[in-house]
Amino acid sequence: MRSLLEGRHADLAGLELRPVDGGWDNRMWRLGDGLALRLPRTERAPLLLEQEHRWLPGLAAALPLPVPVPVRRGAPTARFPKPWLVTTWVPGTPADLAPITAPASAEALASFLTALHVPAPADAPRNPDRGVPLRAFADDFADLDGPLRAVWDDALAAPEWDGPALWLHGDLHPANVLTDGGALVGVVDFGDLATGDPATDLAAAWLLLPDPAAFFEHYAADEATVRRARGWALRRALGLRAIGVAGDEGKHWGKPTWRPAGEAALARLAGLHKVRNRA
Repeated sequence: MRSLLEGRHADLAGLELRPVDGGWDNRMWRLGDGLALRLPRTERAPLLLEQEHRWLPGLAAALPLPVPVPVRRGAPTARFPKPWLVTTWVPGTPADLAPITAPASAEALASFLTALHVPAPADAPRNPDRGVPLRAFADDFADLDGPLRAVWDDALAAPEWDGPALWLHGDLHPANVLTDGGALVGVVDFGDLATGDPATDLAAAWLLLPDPAAFFEHYAADEATVRRARGWALRRALGLRAIGVAGDEGKHWGKPTWRPAGEAALARLAGLHKVRNRA
């Protein structure tokens, strides 16, 4: 890693490098006190880093929470034939390790998403798994029953998004937000930055917060969008649980800390939390 910096950004090569645990698509090191070095390790990771490098600096200035802003780019070389990034470091603990408990975090998350969810330009990235109609996944959960089946069926029956394609984080789950003392203090991993239906991101109300209803006191969403958001939350919570179970079973791609987060979200959804919607 240090040799990469020496070859491309020699002024940073003397800073302390410390590996950071976690990360799905990228390996990460803390670089000095205020920066992070991110190197791709999956096939899709280079494209995700390129998207962050192109779009996130322009979006970050309007966001009310700290995010990892790309500040340097490493071009592919014979030594490391993939692009890599240096970003700002966002302090905090991932919420799969230290869940959100502070009530004020509902407003903080709502303010963040209100600022992010603005119309995107025509050439902004699209993602076949984010921001799209839920009907694309209609057959994914044939074995659901009880309250969770009711949540899924209601989400599929909700009117589809007919507004402009909005900017989306695309991957708002507990490992991608940071906490301090139970409060939301940062949002990371914008590799799945995409555009489309904001319900994809609004799933975070159930995935992250102990009281999803509190979020919608501060974020204006119509009833149909809330219904779709519950469906997205169910889809993501089941995924979190599955990845957590894989971690418990010792699979190399599994993440044991994701299982409690997924099960907590499923419990919230099964309780059919009512929310107050504002047009």
